[in-house]
Amino acid sequence: MGTDVIDSVVGLTPANPLYAVRHARAKVSGATQGSYELFFDPTVGSLAVPERLLVAYYACVLSKADSLAQHYRVAFLQQGGDASTLALLDGNQLEQLSSSRLRAMLVFTAILIEKPLEGDQTAVQALQAAGVSTPDIIMLAQLIAFLSYQTRLAAGLQAMKALEPQA
Repeated sequence: MGTDVIDSVVGLTPANPLYAVRHARAKVSGATQGSYELFFDPTVGSLAVPERLLVAYYACVLSKADSLAQHYRVAFLQQGGDASTLALLDGNQLEQLSSSRLRAMLVFTAILIEKPLEGDQTAVQALQAAGVSTPDIIMLAQLIAFLSYQTRLAAGLQAMKALEPQA
C-alpha cells in the first residue's frame, strides 16, 4: 500500500494524536486508501488514469477541497496531463475543452457534485452520446461518490486538526 492520501493531505503523522484516532479502526482507514488505489489503478476499467485524475481534480475544485485538489493536480501532471486543461477547469471553461467525451465526463462530475438529483437518465444519456460506455459510466459515478466521501473525510479531519493545541 502506498502513502496514505488522507494522512498526507491533512498532514497527519504517527506523532499526531489525530493520527491515532483516524487509524484506531485500521480496517476503515485501510479501505479508504485501498479504494483510492483501486480507482487509480491503470489495470482496472477502461477510463484512462489521466481522465480519472482530472475528474478527481475537478470534483475537489468544485467541493473547495484545496489540499485534495492539489494532490490530484500534481498526480494529473505526473501522468502527462496538460496544464492548459487544468487552466480551463480552473476558469470553469469546460466548453473550450477539445474532447467532447472529457467535457461530458466533467459536466457529469459537476452535476453529481453540485446538483446530485439531476444525475438522472438525461445526464447518463449525455455521457453515452459522447461515447462513454456503460461500464465506464458506472465507474465514473462510483469514483465521484468516493471523491465526495474523501473530501468530507479530509475536511472533517482538517477541522479537528485545527482545534488541536499547538505543541
